[in-house]
Amino acid sequence: MAMNPAKAELPLSEILKVDTKPTLPLTKVIATVGGNSRSVEELTDLLDAGMSIARFDFSFADAAYHTQTLENLKVAMQKTGKLCATMMDTKGPEVAIVRGSPEIEHPPIIIEEGGLITITTDTTKPCSSEFLPVDFPTLPTLVKIGTSVFVGQYLFTGAETTSCYLTVQSITVDTVVCRANNSATLTGAILNVQIVGVIGENNCLPPTDIQNIVGWCAPNQIDFISLSFCMSANDVLQCRKVLCDAGLRTQVIAKVERAQALKNFEEILTEADGIIFSRGCLGLDIPSEKMFLIQKHVIQKCNEAGKPVVLTRVVDTMTSAPRPTRAEATDVANAVLDGVDAIMLGAETLRGMYAKSATETVLSICSEAEKVYNYESHYSKTIKNVGISNESYELTEATEAEALASSAVRAARKVNAAMLVVFTETGATAKLLAKYKPETPIVSLVIPQLKTDGLTWSMDGVMSARQSLLYRAVFPQLCEPKSANGNNNEKEDLAVKTGKDRGIVQSGDYVVVCQRMGDTSIVKIVEV
Repeated sequence: MAMNPAKAELPLSEILKVDTKPTLPLTKVIATVGGNSRSVEELTDLLDAGMSIARFDFSFADAAYHTQTLENLKVAMQKTGKLCATMMDTKGPEVAIVRGSPEIEHPPIIIEEGGLITITTDTTKPCSSEFLPVDFPTLPTLVKIGTSVFVGQYLFTGAETTSCYLTVQSITVDTVVCRANNSATLTGAILNVQIVGVIGENNCLPPTDIQNIVGWCAPNQIDFISLSFCMSANDVLQCRKVLCDAGLRTQVIAKVERAQALKNFEEILTEADGIIFSRGCLGLDIPSEKMFLIQKHVIQKCNEAGKPVVLTRVVDTMTSAPRPTRAEATDVANAVLDGVDAIMLGAETLRGMYAKSATETVLSICSEAEKVYNYESHYSKTIKNVGISNESYELTEATEAEALASSAVRAARKVNAAMLVVFTETGATAKLLAKYKPETPIVSLVIPQLKTDGLTWSMDGVMSARQSLLYRAVFPQLCEPKSANGNNNEKEDLAVKTGKDRGIVQSGDYVVVCQRMGDTSIVKIVEV
């Protein structure tokens, strides 16, 4: 994605100026919570830093542990007055080294280059520098002599000193003997094994994950499922059925983290609600030199489909350092210029010492990249993809909703609007506006509706508001149900107040309002 030429050609003296007026980042941050980001105070810091979605990874700890973290998050949201969505990351067919409770400190495992180490399915053997017991009985059947195997810490950073690359030397019914290709010190309570280039078991949603969806997601109304090791559209459909049977409208975000998923990417994208481009695991499965082009392709396809795309593994250094490397900062910026909706932080916030700083730093980089993003180019490509002529902007095959969204974004660009406003119950229009990647924040005023099934009452629209937090530029604001009865001027006043409270608008600014009045959809320009 090219940069905005007008802004990219500024002299260096202008680029280096420190902005006196802070800019609201449009790209979102998903933070993995737990560990060092679990207390009310720590979660409050993350919300203040800009976390939009809290990720609960069930590869780490159990449901009771995550429940306490979630309760702390609710308290933190009340303290800050900030809305935050929730995401459950499934464990999937992951190969974990059996080490005991993650709550206690374990001695490091020291591996020397050239040495032999045995991966065994006998979980009664203690974990040591000679034996790595795994909870995966079929592992010996998945490898052959010469197969590459990776061993690293849960949410590993990829540092050569904390992860090890092995080559299989011999195999028995319950052991895989490997030679170490580098020296490493394996630390942490949870260590994982990945067999490079091998799919493994086909079931990406084992019984334990289903139990956690039914027993944890359902009562807590979790907004997203991050579907680990998703290999096909059928995996997405299976997960959606489990959610449907549990009475959930939780969205399925497919994690693309194996080469097999790339082969089925088009069908996965069709069925999923969004994509997580999981570069950590995927980087072990494909040649390094191919990663950049695959990343650009995946992001482009998600943008064309109007579905959110999330990038992982961006500032690994900030797990143990207060600043990212120059390469990491450039990586984040290029991801924004390519069109990502959100950045996911893993080890940086789970076990990192600088969780708040990592979140703030990523969003600061995103904000700078957004200033030079080529919005006009993306807009032109999008209206062409949906069937609206670039020259006349006439409706051809596009739906009325597409026409309304594209017109609103175009109007906002024409008048240099400070804010786009949408009144909604479902958040669908706001998400459609986000497809056109406006440089203007989209404030989605969600007015929940009280509904009943004859037995219980529920507030419809709250989950939809939280789910729109995954989309770039969308900032949902929950309103009181009584706001639905107000006239349009009152709603517009509420929108302006929301914009002022967020520091988005001030007197004299223009605001573009996108709404339905009866059977008519309108786009209106309002001066604050």
